[in-house]
Amino acid sequence: MLTFYNEHHAQHEGRFAILGGEAVACADTPGRLDAVLAELARRGLGRIVTPHGVPLVSLERIHAPRYLHFLRSAWSAWLALDARHGGRDILPWIWPRTVTRRGDATSFPEPDDFGARLGCYAGDSASPLTAGTWTAAKTGADCAVNAAHALRLGEPVTFALTRPPGQHAGADYFRGACFLNNAALAAQHLLDDGLQRVAILDLAYSHGSGTQDIFYERGDVPFVSIHADPHTSYPFYAGHAGETGAGAGLGCTLNLPLARDAGPAHWFAALETACLRLAAFAPQALVVSLGVDTAGAAQPFAQPSASSCVSPPAGALPPGRIAPHFGLSGADFLRAGERLAYLGLPTVFVLEGGGAGAELGIAVVNVLEGFETAA
Repeated sequence: MLTFYNEHHAQHEGRFAILGGEAVACADTPGRLDAVLAELARRGLGRIVTPHGVPLVSLERIHAPRYLHFLRSAWSAWLALDARHGGRDILPWIWPRTVTRRGDATSFPEPDDFGARLGCYAGDSASPLTAGTWTAAKTGADCAVNAAHALRLGEPVTFALTRPPGQHAGADYFRGACFLNNAALAAQHLLDDGLQRVAILDLAYSHGSGTQDIFYERGDVPFVSIHADPHTSYPFYAGHAGETGAGAGLGCTLNLPLARDAGPAHWFAALETACLRLAAFAPQALVVSLGVDTAGAAQPFAQPSASSCVSPPAGALPPGRIAPHFGLSGADFLRAGERLAYLGLPTVFVLEGGGAGAELGIAVVNVLEGFETAA
C-alpha cells in the first residue's frame, strides 16, 4: 500500500470554533494525523511518501475558480484590513440566504467587502480559516490526486493521509472544517485519466454533504453514504434516504441514514447494502471517505452532536441525547476493510473525520490492514 502524507497539515490549526453561542476547541488538530502516522509506522504497513504538487486546473475540475481564489487570498486580505488580525483566525459574521446547491456562491457579483465575500463561501462558524489553511488544504488535495493517479500506475490500493478533511466542502463553499473536497478530487482525476465510472463510499459518522452536492446531478460518480440520520445529526440539511440524485445522476446517490444510537449490527447491515449497490453500479475504481468517528460506545450525555471535526459546546441540550458513535470496535474496522476488499476494485482511501489519540490511528490502520489482508 502506498500512503501519501500531507507534511504541511499542521499549518492549519484553528484556535477555536463558535458553536452554541460560545467558543469551543476545534477537534481537527494536528495530533489526529500524528496518531495515524505513528500506527502506520508501528505496523510497517506499506510505504509513506509525500505528494507532487498538482496544478490549480486540477482543483478547478471540482471547485469554482472564484472560490479557489478566495481561499488562496483570504489570509492576505484579512491582514490588509488590520495588522492585529495576524493573531486571529477568520470566522464569518454575515451570510446571504442560500441553499447548498452548486453555483450558489457564484450566482451574483462578489462583494467588495471582505466579510461579505467570506459569507458567500462559508457554511458555518465552526470552520476557522488560518494563516496556513490554504497550504494545508492544497497539499491535502495534492495527496488525494496523487493517490488516485497511483492507481492508474498499477497500485491496487492507496491512502491519502491528510487534514483538514474534505467531505463537507462543496464546489464553492467550506463547512464542517472542510475546505477542499479530497474524495471528489480523487474521483475526478480517475475520470480525467481515462476511467468512465468511479464510485465514492462515505463511511464517516456525518453525511458527506459536500461530496453528494458535487455529484448529485452526475451519473459517472455514484455516491453511497452510511451516516447518522440528518434529522438529529450534522450536517442536518443533506443525507436523507429520499435524496437519490437528479438529472443524469438520478438513482446514483444512495443514502443509508442510521439512528444516532444504532450499533454495529445495524452499521454492518448498511455496509452490506452499500456494497451490493456499489457492485450493481459496476464502477472501475472506488474512493472511500474514511471517517472513523463511528468508533466507541454510544452513551447518553448532555452535549449536542456536531461535525465529526468540531467539538460541541457543553450544556446546550438537555440530558438524554446520545453521543455521536455507532459503537464500532477495533475488530469491526478490520472486518469493514475486509468487506471492501471483496469488491475487487482499485481503491483510494481518503482520511476524513474521527477523534484523536492512539484509538484513531488503530481504527484507521485496521481498515487498511483488513483491506490489504483480504486483497
